[in-house]
Amino acid sequence: MRFTRFMLLVLSVVCSYACGEAPQAQQPFVAGQPLATTPNVKVYGSFHFAESCSYDPVRDVYVAPSLGNRGEDFENDGYVSLINPDGTVHTLKFIGETRDGLTLNNPLGSDVINGRLYVVDGNVVRWFDMASGQPLGSEVIEGGTSFNDLEVAEDGTVYMTQTGAEDGSVPGRIYRMMPDGTSALFVDGSPLTRPNGIAFDADGNIVVVNVGTADVLTFSPTGELLRTEQSLDPGNDGLVVLDDGTKYVSSVRQGTVARLRPGQPPEMVASGIPSAASMCYDPTRERLIVPMNSWFALAFVELR
Repeated sequence: MRFTRFMLLVLSVVCSYACGEAPQAQQPFVAGQPLATTPNVKVYGSFHFAESCSYDPVRDVYVAPSLGNRGEDFENDGYVSLINPDGTVHTLKFIGETRDGLTLNNPLGSDVINGRLYVVDGNVVRWFDMASGQPLGSEVIEGGTSFNDLEVAEDGTVYMTQTGAEDGSVPGRIYRMMPDGTSALFVDGSPLTRPNGIAFDADGNIVVVNVGTADVLTFSPTGELLRTEQSLDPGNDGLVVLDDGTKYVSSVRQGTVARLRPGQPPEMVASGIPSAASMCYDPTRERLIVPMNSWFALAFVELR
């Protein structure tokens, strides 16, 4: 499905107000065409507030959860799409075509690992079979409120970010769920400032970006702060960490994507991407896939 420029603008503004966000500057784009600001970025539509994505190397597709319709009258209508690398839709509702045994309200962060798709949905972690889309399990994380992103280790340990509220009424935290389903706080308070994107580095450390600052924080598996780096902009949401230590950070507020190479200053690789949210990486094509929230689209950022 492809949207006209007019429809994209209308949908963006309407959802921005409805979701309590400031509307993005009006920046029309055409599906499948490069952004005027950054020629290495193309945008594709067919979603409903996709906030994250994951790459499935088995099918060679991008997995994009969508929130469905928000509000009290729209419970349990989230869904998950599979998107081909050329931007076409593989399966619009791989998960969510029916609600038989399915609960999926407002899925945000996601991760594909060991044949499973994990998502955060409020204060619940859910996981699904990537072969069939069938629900496999879920756990309520006691003490958590609404998680934004998650990252899953090989052994099934899950780390989740709770971004919290702008006014501090809900604290920014990181929770950890062990493979047996037990969970606890992992990091609470400073230096977290509305933590959002989360990923592992090659050493198994936990890397987190903040919405409130440009900090890129690396914690050990015991919760010790190992290092603090700086991205180009604050308002960060998406995070990708490569095996060589290179980090890519997207700013949902500034619409930029920065690259942080070890020991080098950050550099811009893309700009002008409205609501650049929790992105994923396609290693085959050396490409970032950036969900665009209320613009109902994905941006493909070519890195080569």
